[in-house]
Amino acid sequence: MTMSPQSTNRLATAASIALEPEDEDSAPKPRRNVSGRLSTHVMDNRTAYVMIAPMVVLLGIFVWWPLLYSFYLSTFEISFYEDPVFVGLQFYGYVLEDPDFWHSIGIGALYVLYTVPVIMIVAFLVASFIRTCGIKLAGLLKTTVYVPTVVSAVITSVVFVFMYRADGGLVNWLIGFVGLGPFAYLSDPNIALPAISVPGIWLAFGITTLIMLAGMYDIPQSYYEAAQLEGANFVQRTWFITIPLMKNVLLYLLVTATIAGMQQFELPLIMTQGGPTNSTMTPNLFIFNQFKDPTPYATSFSLTAALLLFFVLGGVSMLIFRLIRSDKAIDA
Repeated sequence: MTMSPQSTNRLATAASIALEPEDEDSAPKPRRNVSGRLSTHVMDNRTAYVMIAPMVVLLGIFVWWPLLYSFYLSTFEISFYEDPVFVGLQFYGYVLEDPDFWHSIGIGALYVLYTVPVIMIVAFLVASFIRTCGIKLAGLLKTTVYVPTVVSAVITSVVFVFMYRADGGLVNWLIGFVGLGPFAYLSDPNIALPAISVPGIWLAFGITTLIMLAGMYDIPQSYYEAAQLEGANFVQRTWFITIPLMKNVLLYLLVTATIAGMQQFELPLIMTQGGPTNSTMTPNLFIFNQFKDPTPYATSFSLTAALLLFFVLGGVSMLIFRLIRSDKAIDA
């Protein structure tokens, strides 16, 4: 079979075109979306690092460096009259073997048990009530519950000392109407710590309530309306809506209240000076008394006790976070 001259020319032209090298502009370009995403991710991280760098520097200067330097100093016998002498971990053994140190830890834990549950429960109930009030009444109540927060712990301690007086104190006068008392609240080892816990609850109640109220305002009202349409009562709405959606807020308040309770200092110092019979000797007050001790190496002992308290508080925080895991934020 023979081909026409026109067909032969067309085939030759097609073959020559097919054999020509491809132009660089027409060649397929590599995909740039992966490299683009990578560079964007790097730039985003770089921006984040730059933004948090000042806080990291401040944290290193005012937290980590003093902590490391304190640990370094705790390995020396420090005296105001002699040169420091390196003793390694000797003072850690002294503190760990001191029954008064562990007694103070127990008093701090007992104070937490007296105060934190009451603060959390009462603040939650009051915040739930304020959330249901109108704007004007809610504003008045928020101002009222915040008042204890701005009162000094020193002033509160002095006021409650007069209120607890056995002769003429307000508390004994009130319970006298029901035929009870008088009680020496701050002189009885069995009731001194609960008596100190009352002003502690009063001082921490206001700020805890406002933080809980802020968390409740962040919950969409539509959740409660849908639950009401399903016939859920107040207790059911609280248990299945409010508490789960406020888990992170409650966890934060639980940890901070526990740490603050273990570190209570002003109330026992002013109201009882740690007595009677060390029944209100909290850890910070124990460390303060050890620092004032006239023995030559009281500074090293108190510094070591403070570092061990730091590890105890860190362990308590880790335990709480382990038992109650936080949830990711839910976009409403």
